Amino acid sequence: MPLPPRPLAPDDFSAALALNNAALPNVNELDTAALTDLVAMSALAAGAHGDDGTLLGFVLALPPGRDYDSRNYRWVSNHRAQFLYVDRVVVTPRARGRGVGRALYRAVIDTAHAEGYGFVLAEVNERPPNPGSMAFHTAIGFRVVGHADYGPDDKAVAFVEYTRDT
Repeated sequence: MPLPPRPLAPDDFSAALALNNAALPNVNELDTAALTDLVAMSALAAGAHGDDGTLLGFVLALPPGRDYDSRNYRWVSNHRAQFLYVDRVVVTPRARGRGVGRALYRAVIDTAHAEGYGFVLAEVNERPPNPGSMAFHTAIGFRVVGHADYGPDDKAVAFVEYTRDT
């Protein structure tokens, strides 16, 4: 069982980068500078750790009004005035099915409620398909609220929104 998520610390960045870049194409590649910038923009940057301190997963969630060059973030910004946008959540394969993703999303949902962001939104790849992510989001209370197709040689995504408190 993971420990409760805690703020992502600079000591976690190398492990977070490794997790992130091992999860391509489900998330975009990052380098240290990009991760540092995203953490600084985030309303929530949290990691779930094992008993031994190993980073099992992390989440970065951004509020509105950030200068973030992401077409998915722009889509959310154009469709909601108040939101907490899950830019990425990554869980190491060995920790999947152990409650890490749920714990990270619970931290996002709790932050959204506490800070008055209203909506929690994320995107799930449709091209390339990520059926595991869609099943996970549906199971924890998200529903599809929109789509974006960036062309036949690029990604297509479904935007999902948290719709109930589970």
